[in-house]
Amino acid sequence: MEIDGHKAVISFDPNMAMFRGEFPGLSGGADFYAVDVQGLLEEGRTSLKVYLQACEERGITPFKNFSGRFNVRISPDSHADIVTAAKTSGMSLNQWVEKALSHEAHD
Repeated sequence: MEIDGHKAVISFDPNMAMFRGEFPGLSGGADFYAVDVQGLLEEGRTSLKVYLQACEERGITPFKNFSGRFNVRISPDSHADIVTAAKTSGMSLNQWVEKALSHEAHD
């Protein structure tokens, strides 16, 4: 779900019998709860607004900074297959992995 230009991840909390939303790109917590989509949108907007105001008042950077680097552990066989696929596609391993991950993230 996207709320005011920010992606929110929605899950269901069976203990509360409500949907829970959170903004994974924020440097802190601004989660929100509702029983339906309209409620999620309203509560998400409110939660985001309050969080951003609090960050501004306290001089806190509201969004996570990403370095562009992370480690992934896979089996040696998968590693070999991926290197071969990258070479066959005329790409470096990093280019191939970025393309594959980006495809999955936006699919």
